Amino acid sequence: MSGRRPFTVTAAAALEGAEGVAALGFGAFVAWETLVGEPMDVVTAWAVTGMALLGGCCMLAVARGLLAAERWSRSPLVLTQLFALPVSWSLLQSEQYRYGVPLMAAAVLALVLVLSGPSTRFLLAEEEEPEDSAEAGQGRPRS
Repeated sequence: MSGRRPFTVTAAAALEGAEGVAALGFGAFVAWETLVGEPMDVVTAWAVTGMALLGGCCMLAVARGLLAAERWSRSPLVLTQLFALPVSWSLLQSEQYRYGVPLMAAAVLALVLVLSGPSTRFLLAEEEEPEDSAEAGQGRPRS
């Protein structure tokens, strides 16, 4: 990728990274509570732990990919934010405002940032080839 990384890409990566760290923290918390507490269902508790830790690691990898201007990182970021929206809505409906509001704000903001013009141009920019490359002597001759 050529050029300087736009602020929108950096900010979207920071939001994705923050969500990844939060997921890792949640996974660690559930693991700790499973070890020292008495969960109602041990298998479910370990499954939630594993999903949270794996999801957090994946979100951090996506944030790193976004910072490295990897084209593949845009779609997983959009997908994780689209998953975060119904989760945050559910939290809001259950009156868990201190978790739901920040999650919804982060998801909407990350979507706006990564889908904005500067981010799109930066992440989807290819080494542009002249349209008449064969005529310019740079491409394969036409038969």
